Amino acid sequence: MSLGYFSYPLPENEHVLNYAPGSREKIILKKTLSELKHSIADIPMYIGSEEVRTGKKVALRPPHEISHLLGYFHEGDGAHVQQAINAALTAKAAWASMPWEDRAHIFLKAADLIATTYRSYMNGTTMLGQSKNVNQAEIDSACELIDFLRFNVHYLNEIYKQQPISSPGIHNRMEWRPLEGFVLAITPFNFTAIGGNLPTSAAMCGNVVVWKPAYTQIYAAQMFMRILKAAGLPDGVINLVYVDGPVLGEVCFSHPDFAGIHFTGSTAVFNTIWKTIGEHIAVYKNYPRVVGETGGKDFVMVHKTADPDIVTTALLRGAYEYQGQKCSAASRAYIPDNIADEVKKKLVEGINGFKMGGVEDFTHFINAVIDEKAFNKIMGYLDKAAKEKDVTILAGGTGDKTKGYFIQPTLIEVKDPKHFLMCEEIFGPVLTIYVYKAEEYEKVLESVNETSVYGLTGSIISRDRAAIALATDTLRHAAGNFYINDKPTGAVVGQQPFGGARRSGTNDKAGSMLNLYRWLSARTIKETFNPPAGYGYPFLEEK
Repeated sequence: MSLGYFSYPLPENEHVLNYAPGSREKIILKKTLSELKHSIADIPMYIGSEEVRTGKKVALRPPHEISHLLGYFHEGDGAHVQQAINAALTAKAAWASMPWEDRAHIFLKAADLIATTYRSYMNGTTMLGQSKNVNQAEIDSACELIDFLRFNVHYLNEIYKQQPISSPGIHNRMEWRPLEGFVLAITPFNFTAIGGNLPTSAAMCGNVVVWKPAYTQIYAAQMFMRILKAAGLPDGVINLVYVDGPVLGEVCFSHPDFAGIHFTGSTAVFNTIWKTIGEHIAVYKNYPRVVGETGGKDFVMVHKTADPDIVTTALLRGAYEYQGQKCSAASRAYIPDNIADEVKKKLVEGINGFKMGGVEDFTHFINAVIDEKAFNKIMGYLDKAAKEKDVTILAGGTGDKTKGYFIQPTLIEVKDPKHFLMCEEIFGPVLTIYVYKAEEYEKVLESVNETSVYGLTGSIISRDRAAIALATDTLRHAAGNFYINDKPTGAVVGQQPFGGARRSGTNDKAGSMLNLYRWLSARTIKETFNPPAGYGYPFLEEK
């Protein structure tokens, strides 16, 4: 029963705490980190009302301290995926019919719990489980996750207000229904906020969800699931399972009630998912919604008028924060020859000034890459680059995995703008630069546009407005998030809705109304107050 129209105004972005020496937040977080490290977590799957422990335990270890055991999670199989689907479908009717204000308040309460009681636990589990320094964790697992929850409540409320016009004797209304069936959320390791947003944005719209996080993000994912339950999320609305990807797909993509997928991960996996859905299209009750954000080979284009200090800062932060493990990380840069020597010198100085190590020492700017598989892949690129002619490694290029998966932030210069290092996604602390003749700016812009199959983020750095305008136009489809005089990372909910096209995904813009529309199915209802009682129309009469 709805007894009024309730207001959910546009919220303010959550304030980023700075963790200065002696600050309250720093003292609390360090205490939480110690608490987490001195306990062994036993992490179940959350399916319906059950905490499911299979006994098939998989160890969780910090990527920067692989000798330490954080705990175990219980891995499931196809039967658990089916159990999760059943639990979701059982919960569906009650959840979809719950008044909007009650659904909304669950997620607003979860946001407040993260902002207060659980802030240090969301940050602590992200830091230890995903090897993020305190600043990267704070802007991700605290602020961005809080923002997703609060802004999505506001945006969905605005969607519900959108209604058609009516004419005399008729009233028209629009119902914004959830999808018919269940939604599958597959989330990545690199952002705890994405892990939280993908299942909750669909659930907020009245959908029920099966959520599979990356194994390397389970430590923080289960903490968020516990917060959702503490906020009052009913059993079965979101079901958290830990299963291998092909096992998950075999069950979900062959189920007639599969209604959609909310995905962030690799382009190759997304391509396989899309193909598999197509092959099963005759099975489904409805055409599934396919929403995905995938890879990137993100660029920084530098004009001859750019300030070398601004360029250097944008590249040091954009390429190396969180070890370059961001879909939006600066991976290729085009530097004009009039400032190239100065920029390269400053970049090498900056890289050599980075401190690298574990997350509990807050002076460390660089931590570990996520796991051994990522370490080996990135080092494979670096080993190959070291053998290439016309390739110069200006800084870094080495790694060590004896104590953790540490790779030195690496700066590489190539002579060919179409070199594989300028084209292929590496997903690590590697920045490749190409020095071009300053007078060939327009030609190089075309090269930037044509080099990569991706279209996620990019930036132009210049003090010349005409050059900025030209880049903005030429690179219109090269980046779904385009930055002027800034690094190509750090999108803020409500300010820069995030997503790219080409092979970077469906560009459904997480953190905006555009994304929420994908989890709704509109129904138009026309009611006639004085319906006609005969079929005839006036035009049929001659007199």
